[in-house]
Amino acid sequence: MANSLITPTIIAKEALMQLENNLVMASLVHRDYQSEFKGGQGSTVQVRKPVKFLAVDGAALSEQDVIESYTSVTVDQRKHVSWAFTTADETLSIEEYSKRYIAPAAAELAQAIETSLTGLYSSVWQSVGTPGTTPSTFLELGAARQRLVESAAPMTKEIIGAMDPAAALKIANDLKLVNVGDKVKTALERVRVGKYGGLENYENQSLRIHTNGARGGTPLVNGANQFLLDAAVTTALLSSNTQSLVIDGASNSITGWAKAGDVFTLAGVYAVNPKTRQSTGRLQEFVVTADANSNGSGAVTLSISPQMVTTGKYQNVSAGPADNAALTFLGTAATGYVQNLCFQENAFALVTVPLDEPRGGVESSQMVHKNIGIRVARQYAIASDKNFIRLDILYGVKAIYPELAVRLWG
Repeated sequence: MANSLITPTIIAKEALMQLENNLVMASLVHRDYQSEFKGGQGSTVQVRKPVKFLAVDGAALSEQDVIESYTSVTVDQRKHVSWAFTTADETLSIEEYSKRYIAPAAAELAQAIETSLTGLYSSVWQSVGTPGTTPSTFLELGAARQRLVESAAPMTKEIIGAMDPAAALKIANDLKLVNVGDKVKTALERVRVGKYGGLENYENQSLRIHTNGARGGTPLVNGANQFLLDAAVTTALLSSNTQSLVIDGASNSITGWAKAGDVFTLAGVYAVNPKTRQSTGRLQEFVVTADANSNGSGAVTLSISPQMVTTGKYQNVSAGPADNAALTFLGTAATGYVQNLCFQENAFALVTVPLDEPRGGVESSQMVHKNIGIRVARQYAIASDKNFIRLDILYGVKAIYPELAVRLWG
């Protein structure tokens, strides 16, 4: 039956349903910060991070400084889809209208959110897998869980695996003999592949390919003492969790010598369990947080994460790098690799915020469900006898706790 009353409210309800149905990554990350935002685009909320202490010996009081650290999420992503249609189109049933207009528009908005979230891989330094080889075995996935356990991630939270279609197919093939009914049922409905290697795995078509920097030369640390003692850790540094590392020995005058998202290790710098503060026996990985060029003498200043802290309650490495310590990068220079992600929910945050209602003779409606919101606005143009309609979303994403995530290179 024809429906001549397809209003912005009806469209908003249908668009929100279609948007939610197309979200994968967004359904797996933390989405509870929306209430903290009071403004619109550009608003920022400060997220408090846990305070750390250090147990000391003896009965004598040993007062410790309390360092409050924060990280911020900024709502800076504004996306919309718009189209025009004649008044005759409004006589369509909502099912027909949704199929022709709303569903593809909502799918595109969902894709924008998914792409933003998977792009957070570049904030994650922990890495497992073999670049150029699709992960498929129990041990390869289990290595991601092992890395999170060694990093003292709380095991009360489920570990999620977001896998590209090639990895998902191989995992599903291994699962077919142990959990056929559940895998088939849920894979069709929710792209769930199944539990494998201690991870709850989902297929994700939006995972990024990271292309390494051009690199070249023999990069070495230029000068010792490029690390922090616990006393030097400040609120500002903890909030950014980045530091500079000066190196030399790179190829001269290379633009894009390193790219944001490149991962490397430093000779002699081992990861430390943040609870026991004992070495894990593996080299600590670092991620480059901003593109960097080499100058005419082969020097490069890298912005990296995490910071290197060698003593005290925030210790995360066994020692700082010595002068001329070698850097070893993951993967081949100027080559792209799929970035599968293994993470706990709190590693990444998604915040969507309602938009202001438009003025000036515009009909609009806004719908929010489970902290996902969408606004629909419609305006009639008498000259063309058309209605112009747009679907808008406003959101922000952030790697709140990147230490709760691992990149599984493919």
